[in-house]
Amino acid sequence: MALDVTAGEKKAEEIDLARYRRLGPLPRSLVIAAGIGSVAMSMYVIFGVGPILGLFVPLETQYFYAMLALLLPLVFLLYPFGKGDRDSIPILDWLIAAAAFAIPAYFVFQSDPILNQGWEYNAPFAARIMAFVLWAIVLEALRRAGGTAIFAITLLVSIYPIIAGYAPGFLRGQPVGADITAGFHIFGTESILGIPMNAFANLVVGFLVFGVALQMTGGGAFFLNIAFATLGRHRGGPAKVAIISSGLMGSMSGSVITNVLTTGVLTIPAMKRVGFRPAYAGGVEACASTGGVLMPPVMGATAFVMATFIEVPYAEIVLAAVIPSFLYYLGLFLQIDAYSARYGLKGLPEDELPKLGKVIRDGWYYVAVFVLLMVMLLYLQREAQAPYYATLLLIVINQFNPEHRWSWAKFVEFLEAVGKLFAELAAILAGVGLIIGALTLTGKIGSLTYELVNIAGNNVLLLLVMGAFTSFVLGIGMTVTAAYLFLAVTVGPALVGGGLDKVAVHLFLLYWGMVSFITPPVAIGAYAAASIAKADPMKTGMEAMRLGSIIYFIPFFFVLNPALIGRGSLPEIAIVLSTAVAGITLICAGLQGYLWGVGRIDGNWMALPAKLLLIAAGLVLALPGNALIGLTHIQLLEIAAVLSVAGVGLAWLARGHGEAQLEKTG
Repeated sequence: MALDVTAGEKKAEEIDLARYRRLGPLPRSLVIAAGIGSVAMSMYVIFGVGPILGLFVPLETQYFYAMLALLLPLVFLLYPFGKGDRDSIPILDWLIAAAAFAIPAYFVFQSDPILNQGWEYNAPFAARIMAFVLWAIVLEALRRAGGTAIFAITLLVSIYPIIAGYAPGFLRGQPVGADITAGFHIFGTESILGIPMNAFANLVVGFLVFGVALQMTGGGAFFLNIAFATLGRHRGGPAKVAIISSGLMGSMSGSVITNVLTTGVLTIPAMKRVGFRPAYAGGVEACASTGGVLMPPVMGATAFVMATFIEVPYAEIVLAAVIPSFLYYLGLFLQIDAYSARYGLKGLPEDELPKLGKVIRDGWYYVAVFVLLMVMLLYLQREAQAPYYATLLLIVINQFNPEHRWSWAKFVEFLEAVGKLFAELAAILAGVGLIIGALTLTGKIGSLTYELVNIAGNNVLLLLVMGAFTSFVLGIGMTVTAAYLFLAVTVGPALVGGGLDKVAVHLFLLYWGMVSFITPPVAIGAYAAASIAKADPMKTGMEAMRLGSIIYFIPFFFVLNPALIGRGSLPEIAIVLSTAVAGITLICAGLQGYLWGVGRIDGNWMALPAKLLLIAAGLVLALPGNALIGLTHIQLLEIAAVLSVAGVGLAWLARGHGEAQLEKTG
């Protein structure tokens, strides 16, 4: 039998109702029209329709302004100013939306003068006034779509050039006039029209369309059913299902919270039913959903921004992320298996699970679409066009499936969902661009990098720790994309200058920006899961932190030896991958108190030192040997062997008898 995923779909609808206004016919039509227009423009540019047919070829800035003109107004129609009325749109929001359309639209037609006459530093008076207005509109759109915390940080950084003369310490600099700052932000190509908007318009749009199409054609149900059919009957089955299904769904949605609240309504109750504590079940879902955003082939928007920032093909980011995401999910899987074995947790009854053969027969085309996407990404190197071909194939095949075939109303719903998603992300990325613009205008990027290196005393390992901590702190108040970009222009150059691999460094910053989703006191992914599990939020956060602990170590492993992101010789990749897998296995055994072949580690006082030795052995084993560490692979293996023999010996002596009793609270 197939699982009923309507609960997840209803939860998704509730999320929309909580976030968005209830739109009437006119604003809904505008959202749909903006979605269609954005996709049409993207395809026109990406497929080179202009040069092929001898038609108009827009400047890049014209294209970006046009995207803003279509999408920024939607934010003021979709999101209320505060927590007030969600059934009507005040006249003020209509006026702001009109300005959000008119100003960028005007700049579309003024793109030649903007470029040729240097409006960035010498704009006409009327254009300068419009620049200030658009700056304020972008900030307010960021607040509504991204939240107050990122708005406050971005506001402060965006006006930094104006107040640089009053800043403390090494942040003090030569102030820049307000009109020059506004011109740089609005007319330059390094602020709101910079890297984030470039990535959105040239890469992200197609993948967002593909993700929405995949969800609305039943892709979520297919992934859930595949996971339940293959893993549901095994020990701890529902938790293992959560890992696979949430990982795949997170790769589609790019949002940790949305992923938790849609897949969690099925996986968390199933976990509780077979005996998982509520807090543990919530922690599993939070960790699985967080990792989904880091999982190829369709990672979150930050991965596209990264590819644009470091000027490498997106396919290279996809390949680099394969091994780290595998290690992260392996760590989750092994911990859940150990926990289930320790407490004797079974799977779901066979007759309640879908049949694998039927699931594949009904949804084979999802696999075919992913194969097409991967071939175009990795083999044909057509990363910008790949999601459009995959989406077209998916929609065409879907129309031959009676269960998921779209009606005209469903197609309109798809277009509306696309418009909403575009508006949210465009507002956030345009706002984040202000951060890059401010730091670029003041020339403080180089001095910030120098100060960080100076503080670390040219010690690359210390600089890595500082970068990890800063990523975590910034990830609390900013979106992952904003936190990543801030560190990419400050810490990134220092780490690359210290001899570390560029792709590895930027993945390191991305991973640590995600940590705050499962780390208390913030842990918003865990808190979202706790609401479904009916568990204590802090306990759920602590469980998520322990379960996802591998995510704290993996970035250090691959940044110290890029063979773990596939950048090295095959023998080197094989060695570091093998030791990493073995090391993670020992770490999971120590964290969960269960060693395969030995059993529970809780029989006497030797249990704690046994667990600590296993964790230490695992860390040493997984750590790649090189000059930065000061130890070779062989030396690390020798140390790990001593620690693991001692740990396994103590674990054997500390074996528990029977199954441990599982507390039902928390």
